[in-house]
Amino acid sequence: MTHYDVVVLGAGPGGYVAAIRAAQLGLNTAIIEPKYWGGVCLNVGCIPSKALLRNAELVHIFTKDAQTFGISGEASFDY
Repeated sequence: MTHYDVVVLGAGPGGYVAAIRAAQLGLNTAIIEPKYWGGVCLNVGCIPSKALLRNAELVHIFTKDAQTFGISGEASFDY
């Protein structure tokens, strides 16, 4: 059985930083993270949601003011 000096629960923004620092200090370190390395916000929460909302906003702008940007034709969003 492997011995760990530090076991970090969760690899979100605080967890993975804590694990890196513990390893830098010479401690044998493990992380327990079942799903989202980097945290929920990075993978499926805040950041991806903001990117999708911004893309939808740009489609709306380009559809509404297409001529201003030199765009002609139809715009659509295909999920």
